[in-house]
Amino acid sequence: MDISVVVPLFNEAESLPELVSWIEKVMAAGNFSHEIIMIDDGSNDGSWKVVNKLSKEYPSVHGISFRRNYGKSAALFCGFDKAKGDVVITMDADLQDSPDEIPELYRMIKEDGYDVVSGWKQHRKDNKLTKNLPSKLYNATARKITGIKLHDMNCGLKAYKNEVIKSIEVYGEMHRYIPYLAKNAGYSNITEKPVHHEKRKYGKSKFGMNRFVNGFLDLLSLWFLSTFGKKPMHFFGYSGIFMFIVGFVMTVWIIVAKLIHQANGTLFRPVTDQPLFYLALVAVLLGAMMFLAGFVGEMISRTSTERNSYNIKAEF
Repeated sequence: MDISVVVPLFNEAESLPELVSWIEKVMAAGNFSHEIIMIDDGSNDGSWKVVNKLSKEYPSVHGISFRRNYGKSAALFCGFDKAKGDVVITMDADLQDSPDEIPELYRMIKEDGYDVVSGWKQHRKDNKLTKNLPSKLYNATARKITGIKLHDMNCGLKAYKNEVIKSIEVYGEMHRYIPYLAKNAGYSNITEKPVHHEKRKYGKSKFGMNRFVNGFLDLLSLWFLSTFGKKPMHFFGYSGIFMFIVGFVMTVWIIVAKLIHQANGTLFRPVTDQPLFYLALVAVLLGAMMFLAGFVGEMISRTSTERNSYNIKAEF
């Protein structure tokens, strides 16, 4: 099979018939063998009934329905698990991602040899104040931390080699960072393609401003886990030792200063009356606690079932 189109959806009943019809026209024009996997993420507007109806009209349509809303990452995870196409295309169900982009995305994966091709909505149809500006700040931060030069990390329209999506685990709200997950799995041939962004035709946006805060926190979590996940002592140990040394030096400084003042017969403040003493004490205690946290983390990492899980590129 050439292409699997994975479409997570939540309360998009109005747009689904038009979306599937559009995808089918593109597939027919390109003579692609394909499947459309639609994951209903706990919709309450009748979306699942529409998916069932479409599956009877189009044999290529397959559906997965969640009993409640789990989030986009869960939907993509289940869709990826079922995908059989050589190239896997993801797109949102709200008609803002154009299926006309599919043939070129497919070509870039199959002919140009990219592992991941991410869409870039250069000319967005969203509100500039509430979405465009926060999105630019978010993507600038993501580029800095991940090292992947993408202008629109969170674009729903992406293409992947099948082996890429089978080698990663999308969980929580990590759907925003699938290119980073792919990079950490060893698939670093990642690029982007400017894509057309349609104005929302039906319903309303499911995303609020809180997604940018959540996205930043998820990015920090993913960066920390990918950098120190299998070696927690390298972070907590170094940080703990540094803080302990700082606190110890401050303590020695206070004691030596007191002894010098005593020897010279000059006035001095008692050690316990000095704020610096308590700062030194806190630094020593935090340093010891961080070192112990690293030690515990190292023990957990050593007993993890995935401690020797590696992606092998070739073997003979």
